[in-house]
Amino acid sequence: MERLKQKSVFPVIGDLKNFPTPDDLNDEEKMIATMVSQFVDESILPQLESLENHDYDLTKELFTAAGELGLMGVEVPEEYGGLELGKKVSGLIAEKMGYAASFSVAFNIHSGVGLLPYVLYGTDEQKQKYVPKLASGEWIGAYALTEPNAGSDALAAKTSAKWEEDSKTWVLSGEKQWITNAHLANTYVVFAKGEEGITAFIVERDMPGVSVGPEEKKLGIKGSSTATLILDQVRLSNDHVLGTVGKGHYIALNILNLARLKLAFSNIGMAKQAMEIAIQYGLERKQFATKIVDFPIIQEKIANMAVAIYGVESMAYYTAHLLDEIDNNEKLVKELSNYMMDCAMNKVKASETLDYVVDESLQIHGGYGFMEEYDITRMYRDARINRIFEGTNEINRLTVAKALLNQYRKDSNVLKEVGKPTSRNEQFIYHAIQLIDNVVENLPEMDRKTMDDYQDYLRVISDMLTEVYQMKAVLYRSLKDDANQIKEMIADIICEEGFQLIEMQATTLIASIVKDEGKKAEMLASIKGTEIPIYTDLFAKKKEISKKQVETGKYAV
Repeated sequence: MERLKQKSVFPVIGDLKNFPTPDDLNDEEKMIATMVSQFVDESILPQLESLENHDYDLTKELFTAAGELGLMGVEVPEEYGGLELGKKVSGLIAEKMGYAASFSVAFNIHSGVGLLPYVLYGTDEQKQKYVPKLASGEWIGAYALTEPNAGSDALAAKTSAKWEEDSKTWVLSGEKQWITNAHLANTYVVFAKGEEGITAFIVERDMPGVSVGPEEKKLGIKGSSTATLILDQVRLSNDHVLGTVGKGHYIALNILNLARLKLAFSNIGMAKQAMEIAIQYGLERKQFATKIVDFPIIQEKIANMAVAIYGVESMAYYTAHLLDEIDNNEKLVKELSNYMMDCAMNKVKASETLDYVVDESLQIHGGYGFMEEYDITRMYRDARINRIFEGTNEINRLTVAKALLNQYRKDSNVLKEVGKPTSRNEQFIYHAIQLIDNVVENLPEMDRKTMDDYQDYLRVISDMLTEVYQMKAVLYRSLKDDANQIKEMIADIICEEGFQLIEMQATTLIASIVKDEGKKAEMLASIKGTEIPIYTDLFAKKKEISKKQVETGKYAV
């Protein structure tokens, strides 16, 4: 989404034709990707059993090794021991680390929410003290926001921060629940409520009054440490306040925006791994004397997996490019809230794509997919948390829709496309946005207080908006100079199927929100009468896409 150059929520077609994608990594980026893959294959995957048995010493050794490779400090300024390579490279590393099962969870939490608050909000003294240790892997970081009675409503925290004037110290008391890296961390970013509101604090593991509860028994991601952080009269000086007193909610929300994008990249990596496992199994397994991958219904599954991954991959790299266009951290802090919608859409789409791909991969395995000795069973369990992590997908959907409506109130032209569509896929996108505009224009009157009365409507609007975001990202990618027939076919599929979905959703919403029967009939007839390009043979295109994947033995575009 371009905020500065135009009024539209979405950029002009072709305006970002050359945004960086995985297809045009430079030599350094390719080397980094290869290095991460080798690290995962050689150092992590052979030791998954020990990691899932909570061998903390092993996990710390792997953190140190990752730090020595420079993987922790990709978004850290060079003066604090980092590489300062930006969101795209950080996303690339998260994607490749997505193959590392639950270790990737520990890694992403550390290098994201466990480290970036210091980089973006710390004083120079705090940065000098903590960032080099965290960037090198010498120390491990954690982020403590969630509480037993404050999950999705994370800012309704009960953990208290009281200022004692006599001793000039803050006194923190409370419990933080489901803290990733809890047993591993040397330092935690803790959010607590005082008289002036929520404040972020730096709490070190060895401070008096700090303790950690037992490991949680989880459905998946068993190799990551998850436990309760207990704060019992923990005393802190003002040197341990991160950012501004009473403004900790800004840190919490902005850091979660970045975490959602990083999580999307990680989900993309895991989805590619699940697809590769499915193809390899399908090449080896025969039924009725025929390889599974030669059955048209399996080929369709493989093609749909590739299309889904390509779509969310295009979204993630597009969003990372927008953030990388912000050329310094000071500007990033000021502008990050503008990309709340983008990051939330990526998180929702990527986590649900991962669930879809893992589920289809398990289905291709048949009965063997239900057996513990096959990797897909672990991946199936591990994938499920991602629709809950970093704000549930329900909360993120509401975030997207509310952000759009807030923009729409300020400028009702926010959904008006700039310029005329020319290609067939541009026409699908143009008409899809028109449908969203018509729906939003006819929504019931609502303000911030009454929005939650219409969560069902907002959920559908969010899905429509996310679909268009993906359609545009894949269209830009298909317009690049290195585009090939497979990418063009995928763009056709995503734009055609995306429009069909949005048309159905718009029909459902108009039928629900427009009460005047005459007006309703007129609007529904108008939707059906939209002049769109003639649909194409998507089955034939999917057969070609599947053929490429099977020949390559993995996700390939």
